[in-house]
Amino acid sequence: MKILCRFGFLVVVSCTGIGGFSNVCQAQGADANLPDSPSVTAGLSDPSPDAGTPNPGTPEPARQPFNPSAEREATWRTLPGNFLHDQKDIWLFPTQLARGRHWVPTLAVTGVTAGLIFADPHAMPYFRKHQTNLDDLNDTFDAYITTGMVISVPASLMVAGYIRHDQRTVSSALLCAEAYGDAAIPNLAIKAITRRERPIDVPPDGNYHDTFFNGGKSPFHGSSFPSGHANGAFAVATVVAERYKRHRWVPWAAYTLATAVSFSRITAAAHWPSDVFLGGAMGYSIARYQVLRPH
Repeated sequence: MKILCRFGFLVVVSCTGIGGFSNVCQAQGADANLPDSPSVTAGLSDPSPDAGTPNPGTPEPARQPFNPSAEREATWRTLPGNFLHDQKDIWLFPTQLARGRHWVPTLAVTGVTAGLIFADPHAMPYFRKHQTNLDDLNDTFDAYITTGMVISVPASLMVAGYIRHDQRTVSSALLCAEAYGDAAIPNLAIKAITRRERPIDVPPDGNYHDTFFNGGKSPFHGSSFPSGHANGAFAVATVVAERYKRHRWVPWAAYTLATAVSFSRITAAAHWPSDVFLGGAMGYSIARYQVLRPH
């Protein structure tokens, strides 16, 4: 019965966690109205009789380049309102499901998370057994160090933007902060409800199966599900990767760092694999489909 209740709750949790997907279709529809978007019917209709015969020597007009003004931007003045708007869309995401929208990504995230929850008791004993072999990795990606690494990204962008008088870089830093905060609110709410025991708190030969709804866990310190580090790392990495994707190495570097931070939470026995997956999925989807979506 506990397992059935747990899986039912997981569906609700995943729906809330990927609330940013509620705006995918709207964002795609908005792109069609951008000034740089070519008309769908361009070149398909018959030429007007008054248009005349085109000169064979006249080159066709080139496709217009990407317009940076079409990107989502942020300022200190608009940040509070944008944050509240984001939270409204995130928490109202179940209403989108009720209308039959976005079921494929929702079921995908829910299914993978559920599968990992069932696999957690079998995977974590391996990492606990080999934890001493990963001391160097765990020391490098200590919890406080990784938090500092994630926060340093928007902080560095902010400083660089003001030094160079580059408003787009300042906007990128604010969007990183917005994504981090947007993802943290539902993350803490889920932690407060699930109160899952961390792997490090389970004795090496203890019960790895019954870890949810441990009343002694605080959502701000002890609760494990989902991972806050993976949540924040992927939220910030997604903003950086999307804003600077013209530099091909940036998305690779951003997501590699986020993955390393997330994986270190498993090797340090601070989180279960399912915690890390759901946290990363929440951070990515909220940043990609909510924060970066033009309002």
